[in-house]
Order: sequence, then C-alpha cells, then structure tokens
Amino acid sequence: MDEIFDELSSAGREHQRHVISALVQNQPGVLAHIAGMLASRGFNIDSLAVGETENPELSRMTFVVVGNNRVLDQVRKQLEKIVTVVRVQDISSEDYVERDLMLIRVTCPPERRSEIRELVEIFRGRVVDVGRNDLMIEISGTEKKVEAFIELMRPYGIKELVRSGRIALVRSSSFRQGNGQTGS
Repeated sequence: MDEIFDELSSAGREHQRHVISALVQNQPGVLAHIAGMLASRGFNIDSLAVGETENPELSRMTFVVVGNNRVLDQVRKQLEKIVTVVRVQDISSEDYVERDLMLIRVTCPPERRSEIRELVEIFRGRVVDVGRNDLMIEISGTEKKVEAFIELMRPYGIKELVRSGRIALVRSSSFRQGNGQTGS
C-alpha cells in the first residue's frame, strides 16, 4: 500500500523535510510568540500541532519545516533562544511515529456511496457523518497516506477539508528492532 501513497502523494520537494519537536511551558501566548518569531525571520512552517503533554505544565509543539540543514539549524537556534522553550529536538533522523488527522467532506450521491466507502476501508478510515449528498470521512496516518486519500477524493468533489497537522514521537529504544524505518 505504501507504493500507492508514494505515487499519489505530492513528494519530490527539492529540500529535506524536518520534523522538530519542542517542549514548551504551557502558558498563554507561547504559540503566538513562537509562530510570530519564525514568521518574522522568514521561516515557513508546513505543519504545526500543539498539545498538552503528560505534564500539565508543558506542551509539545511539533513543527514540519522544509529546507536544507542551514535552515534547520537556524530554526533550532531561534527556538532555543526563547525563554519558554524547554527543549528542541530534530526527530527527522530518529526512528519515530508520525500521524496526521484529517476530516474531509466529499460530494457523494447515494449511488456512489459504496465505492467511496470501499476506499475509506482500504485507507482504514471511517465515515463519521452522512448527509443527503455528501459524506464526512476521518482519516489518520502518515502525511503521504492522508495526501494520497485527498488525491483519490478530488474527482468526487471535495467540499471541505481540515487537517490537524503532524504529530510525532520518537520510538522507545527498548522496542526498536533495527528496521531502519522512520516516520511510519
């Protein structure tokens, strides 16, 4: 199935994709401060997700930035200067698990529901709302998987789409089998 995702996804960007995890103090204004600082320095954030961690005093911010190693170093240095940032880690080269959540509403007259439901099953998604002439579908997985599903839905007519942004955690070292896969 990965071949399907690779073919349908919008791969082939000229710069490397970096996944950065930042542990920050859980305080009002931290997200705005960090996003504003990165934007003011010309860094483009492809994806940004923030959520409270197991410690309610800390939040984890997961950024995806595209660029060369110089861009990555600059982003990391800028983040480390911010007082509310506790730790910054580039997890791109680590063995990590990544997920993106998407809700998508597609045009779906009753006579086409079975074919769309088949695609939803293949992608291990689920239908979460049914309208007279549309379906709302939930898909989670890697960025490639989500983008591949989007491309498959375009011919049906996408009415609305929202994505959570990528979240990621490094795998536990005690359970690694040395399979060399990253970003699964």
